[in-house]
Amino acid sequence: MKNIYVGNLAFSTTEQAISSLFEPFGRVQRVALIKDTATDRPRGFAFVEMAKDEDADRAIAELNGRTVDGRVLTVNEARPKRGRAGR
Repeated sequence: MKNIYVGNLAFSTTEQAISSLFEPFGRVQRVALIKDTATDRPRGFAFVEMAKDEDADRAIAELNGRTVDGRVLTVNEARPKRGRAGR
């Protein structure tokens, strides 16, 4: 399973819309649309987990740079989360 970062999303984009964008490439395990903890409003990026690595690689290749809702998406393999200093 591969975790994919999807950036530069319109604030109106929903988890369902993201899932629909990735489904033509293979089975989507999970979509996590990241929201601001104080306002509960989307922050403009999400993470998508796909069942098969080869499907995820194809989705990354096809969707990176694609315009969705007037915004050019950044789509790449997610990097491991780094620890935060001072927390």
